[in-house]
Amino acid sequence: MRLLNASGCLDALTAPEVARSLDAFVTKTVTPLPREGNEPVRIAELEHGMLNAIGLANPGIDRFVAETLPKLAGLEVWVSLGGFATRDYVELCERLDGEEIEAIELNLSCPNVDEVPESVGEVVAAARAVTTRRLYAKLSPAVPDVAETARAAEAAGADGLSLVNTIRGLALDERSLEPVLARGVGGLSGPALRPIALAAVHACRRATGLPIVGMGGVSTGRHALELLAAGANDVALGTVLFADPAAPGRVRAELEAELAAHGFADADNAVGAAHAAEGSTLDPKSRLGVEKRLHTRLNVAG
Repeated sequence: MRLLNASGCLDALTAPEVARSLDAFVTKTVTPLPREGNEPVRIAELEHGMLNAIGLANPGIDRFVAETLPKLAGLEVWVSLGGFATRDYVELCERLDGEEIEAIELNLSCPNVDEVPESVGEVVAAARAVTTRRLYAKLSPAVPDVAETARAAEAAGADGLSLVNTIRGLALDERSLEPVLARGVGGLSGPALRPIALAAVHACRRATGLPIVGMGGVSTGRHALELLAAGANDVALGTVLFADPAAPGRVRAELEAELAAHGFADADNAVGAAHAAEGSTLDPKSRLGVEKRLHTRLNVAG
C-alpha cells in the first residue's frame, strides 16, 4: 500500500517535508491555460468537514512544466489534469510526454467549475491514445452508478481509479443565511465524505479489477484500514493535511497497529477484506485477488 495526498490538499513547494513523507505526491490540477479560479470566499470550515470552491486555480500547463515540475525532482509525481473538453486532456497528456512523472490522474469530476467534459470513457480513451503513462481516472460519487462509470473507465484503458472526489454541498452564514462561499456551492471533503467514499470504493472493487486509490475523510489508521477493506489498494490523505501536516507518519503507525490487531500480515492482505464473505459478486480478477489475500490471512492467523 502507498500513501499519497489528494490533489489540491498539499503544496510540495511550501511543505517539502510532508511531501517527502508520502510515497507519491499528487499535484494540484493543471489545465491547458492559466486559471484564476473562483472569487473569494472560496473555503468554508464546517462541523464535519470543509467546503471549497477554488475553481481549479493554476498557472497552466506551460508554466507548470517549465517552473513547477523541475522543483518536484526527487518525488514520485502524479500530475492531476483537468479540462473542459476531450481535446484539453489530449493536449495536456501530449504536453507531459517525456517529462519525469510517474502517473497522470484525470480529474473528471470537479464540482467547482461550470464547464463539464464529455463522458468518462471518451476522455480516458482519448488520453490513452496519446500517452503510455499510467492513467488514473478520478471519479465523482455523485452519479447514479459509480460502478458503471468505473467500468467505462476500465474499458477505455484506465490503469486505475481515484475514489472519490468531493461532493457538492452548500453552507449558509449563521446570521445572514446567505451562502458562505462566493460561488454558492462547493466541494465537500473531510469526515462527512468518508462513508460515501467507502461505498464508492466497495462498489468499484466489485465491478472492476483496476487498482484503486481510496480517499475521502481519512484522518486515522482505522480510516485507512476501512478503505483497504472496501477494496482500495492505496490511500490518499486530503483535508486532514490542512490541520495536521504530520498526519502521514501518524496514519502509517496507526495503520500498522490496526493491521496487527486484525491479524493481517501487511496492508496488501487487508485489501478487499470486506468482500471476503461475498467473493462471488466480484469481478473475476478482483475475486481472485481477494481469495488469495483471504487464504494468506487465514494461514497467518492459524
